Amino acid sequence: MAIEKVSTLLKMADESNTSVIGFNCIDYNTVYAVCHAAEIANTPAIVMLYPEHCIKNHVSNLSAFAGMFKGIAEQYQVPLALHLDHSSDINYILEAIKAGFTSVMYDGTRIPVEENIENCKKVVEIAKVFGVDVEAELGYVGFASNSDEDNADLYTKASTAAHFSEETGITSLAIAIGSAHGFYTKPPKLDIDRLIEINNATDTYLVLHGGSGIPEDQLNQAFKNGINKFNVGTEFFQLYYDTIRKYCDEFGAAGNPFDLPDYVHNELVAYLVNKMKLSKFN
Repeated sequence: MAIEKVSTLLKMADESNTSVIGFNCIDYNTVYAVCHAAEIANTPAIVMLYPEHCIKNHVSNLSAFAGMFKGIAEQYQVPLALHLDHSSDINYILEAIKAGFTSVMYDGTRIPVEENIENCKKVVEIAKVFGVDVEAELGYVGFASNSDEDNADLYTKASTAAHFSEETGITSLAIAIGSAHGFYTKPPKLDIDRLIEINNATDTYLVLHGGSGIPEDQLNQAFKNGINKFNVGTEFFQLYYDTIRKYCDEFGAAGNPFDLPDYVHNELVAYLVNKMKLSKFN
């Protein structure tokens, strides 16, 4: 069994001067594809759950998702980890920890920094009891559809990152350096100089959100200069939807619902194996 803590994978990435990729998943098909692709690529990976997909979309629940991950991941030898993505609800984070999530993210980007710090302290205090890693976010990683990534005033400041990390004791810190969630309306430009400043100012593992559509050359620079976790969701979900639609278009009424999972799996794995090439572990 190769289930590991996220912090173990982050340490491996840091030592290899690269980044582990976290993929948002919603069901068995997506979790299975990530784990299987990681084994094929011989590359560590993180399976992530976005709370809204449970709370609003009802795709799963915390216990079912954690159990599903464990049941799939324990079949493989490659290091795999489980993470709860953006949550601003401390009670929900506690539920996730009790359900078996060994890494959680507290998102306090919409509240003042000092309040974010105090809430992160509470989460870290709880998480330590269970040996769980904690990711936080500083600055504002907005949505590409709103062109928020162009607003440098929302970017993370190195001095604030150092203060935040020292005060909270978090495992990792998601920073704002020009990426955004969703599909980009124009190619983003990551502020690598700012990333270098932040990386020099803190020893905390750094995370880049909004990974769908960032040019590969920029990602390589980001990974070499301190990004140890990189999140992908939008393009993975879109491929999943497009592949299901492709199957229906191709086979129509003659299609067999029992053949659909394998058809989808093969498409997803091919994409994931190629994506994982971005992670260059020693």
